[in-house]
Amino acid sequence: MKLLLIHSDYLEYEVKKDTPVAEDISEEMKEGRMEECLSVFTAVEKGDEGREKEVVDQGVDEVKKVAEQLGIERIMLYPYAHLSSDLSSPDTAVEVLKGMESILSEEYTVHRSPFGWYKAFKLSCKGHPLSELSKEIVPEGEKGEVVSKALEAEEEMQSTWGILDLDGGFHEVTVSDKVRGYDFGGEEGLERFITYEAGGKRTEGKEPPHIRLMHEHELVDYEPGSDPGNLRYYPKGRLIKGLLEDFVSTKTREYGAMEIESPIMYDMNHPTLKSYLDRFPARQYTIATPDKDVFLRFAACFGQFLMAKDMTVSYRNLPLRLYELTRYSFRVEQRGEISGLRRQRAFTMPDSHALCRDMDQAKEEMMVRMDLAMDVLNGIGIGVPDGLELAIRCTREIFEEHREHLNRLVKNYGKPALVEIWEDQFFYFVLKYEFNYIDSSGRASALVTDQIDVENAERYGIKFVDSDGEEKHPYILHLSPSGGIERVMFTLLERAAEEMSRGVKPSFPYWLAPTQLRLLPVSEDQIEFVEKLSNEFTGVRVDIDDTDRTVGRKVREAEKEWIPYVVIIGSREVESGELSVRVRESGEQVSMDVEELKKELSRKQGRLPFRGLPVPKNISKRPVFVG
Repeated sequence: MKLLLIHSDYLEYEVKKDTPVAEDISEEMKEGRMEECLSVFTAVEKGDEGREKEVVDQGVDEVKKVAEQLGIERIMLYPYAHLSSDLSSPDTAVEVLKGMESILSEEYTVHRSPFGWYKAFKLSCKGHPLSELSKEIVPEGEKGEVVSKALEAEEEMQSTWGILDLDGGFHEVTVSDKVRGYDFGGEEGLERFITYEAGGKRTEGKEPPHIRLMHEHELVDYEPGSDPGNLRYYPKGRLIKGLLEDFVSTKTREYGAMEIESPIMYDMNHPTLKSYLDRFPARQYTIATPDKDVFLRFAACFGQFLMAKDMTVSYRNLPLRLYELTRYSFRVEQRGEISGLRRQRAFTMPDSHALCRDMDQAKEEMMVRMDLAMDVLNGIGIGVPDGLELAIRCTREIFEEHREHLNRLVKNYGKPALVEIWEDQFFYFVLKYEFNYIDSSGRASALVTDQIDVENAERYGIKFVDSDGEEKHPYILHLSPSGGIERVMFTLLERAAEEMSRGVKPSFPYWLAPTQLRLLPVSEDQIEFVEKLSNEFTGVRVDIDDTDRTVGRKVREAEKEWIPYVVIIGSREVESGELSVRVRESGEQVSMDVEELKKELSRKQGRLPFRGLPVPKNISKRPVFVG
């Protein structure tokens, strides 16, 4: 914040005309005069956003120091945008000005000139050495980060919590030492979920087990040469991530969404985007480019909304579905929140928006999209509803007026849901649901989410022509049909870790396994045969353990890598053509010929996406990525 402090004989002003960002004012604020005062001209800046309290406190301290030096009892606060070319949002500026006014009024006579109005003013400066001073308030904290007002509100808001059962009954609950108000009757996951959400348990505790697994399997790692929360993907991890991206994108296109691509950075001072930043609960990266200050996108909303604004849309086109897979989106998660694949600062988010004619169409489209999300997660191998918990979050008005729709969501999902009711609307959406994974430590991680947005069509100027010929703003749905791709990988690995803790053999879903079939020659005598055999399998990621390890050691290595199918080939197999196949899923060792094995692997692959082996076929030729 920039301050210009002038010891004044008087300052008087008169409001002339409002600007598009003018605050609402009373008649008393339309003119003002103060004599023998300290005139404090202010310009609140972009860097002050997210640190309003700190800026207010520092600003007040500076004003009080000067006032005490001059022996002044009257202060005129006067917003003056011309002190800076890097201004904050109007909401931030007004918040800071009102905050300073409130604190200074406890000790001084204070008058505040209104923000966002053209004003005529007259000023008489005393003219002594201390009569004109300039100050700059530079808030401390993490540079390049902007904290939205929605995020601040989310941290402070009060909610009513409850359980909505399959019969439509709502059970309000409280959480202290235990959950009271609902008999969970074996719904252990739901009980742990509401304990985490309503009980305020947010500490990370011990390292999540998936971090060890992502290292052991050479999938993903932290990148020390980047900002915290940015990851490096080794070939096997990139394979899994790419297959998941392919699957989710294919399913979303089949649903009818038109795939687009948009930039990863946007103008920080774009008036529409600026107002949206404060309504989204996230911290943003900001960058100074040669031409302007920009922020890195934290979702695909910007590109899709700006594109939709320029489209010509009829009610006949609705619901209109758009889709983008963002590689990457960015959020400045706090250092203590960053955790392997569970939470990062750069992540891949499948993001589909639907423009809907009215609330009724939005509700029907939400049901269609819930089916899409369930199909996606079941196809990946994350069971719905058994493996995840449903949460519904909405305003009190939505809960009371659209209860039947909430009941439909719960019934469609197939088991009771946690419900959070907000007394006020803090965000741009009034209703959302989530599919949440509850890990072994009781932490909840949201995967799928869909939201009904009631603000952004008007904010962005998105319109459609209705049947009556009138232009109207649509409702907008925001769906991630799988959740962040990294979080899907996190869930798969955490569930595998849970299986290990129960003594069950963990595994990747077959279609995601980096190696699907491993051939183990007993000795060098079988190498040539095994090489030829490996070429017979198309649409299969097959590799060869041609190292000089013993057969027992080769089998143990395959077990450690969770290889779904392992074939040991000695002289007998070469002569007979009959293969002894170790099947990880069943734990059985079965005999089949090559054609039978091909059919079995083709059945397991089904119509799911396929990519080739990400590393050299021969294990002896592979580097070690994680030592």
